[in-house]
Amino acid sequence: MLDHLGITVTDYARSKAFYTAALEPLGYRLVMEPIEGAAGFGFDGPFGPKPALWLYGTEQTTRPVSGPAHIALEARDRPAVDAFHAAALAAGGTDNGKPGLREIYHPTYYAAFVLDPDGNNLEAVCHRPA
Repeated sequence: MLDHLGITVTDYARSKAFYTAALEPLGYRLVMEPIEGAAGFGFDGPFGPKPALWLYGTEQTTRPVSGPAHIALEARDRPAVDAFHAAALAAGGTDNGKPGLREIYHPTYYAAFVLDPDGNNLEAVCHRPA
């Protein structure tokens, strides 16, 4: 099981704003920013804030900019997938697949895809039937 992942971004402030807006409909929030240039998005867990997705600005790491990566996050329902797509586009993302069924994966695979400011493919997916 995946605990968390991190990506390096070219413009930390821009990406932090994008992910703050895009992930809100999925229930994610900025749970910690231990130093400038490192942001952890996630939920409140049993031991406190639990980041699941980390953004690192180039000023905080010697690693090259990530990407293009594919990051898929589970949504609680189909309206959350729709809201994610709208919020991500409003925050400056680029459409990479409108909300809809992707039956090639399975009959109830409902997802939407948006490219973040660095070209990473961010997906919200709901596996539940309508």
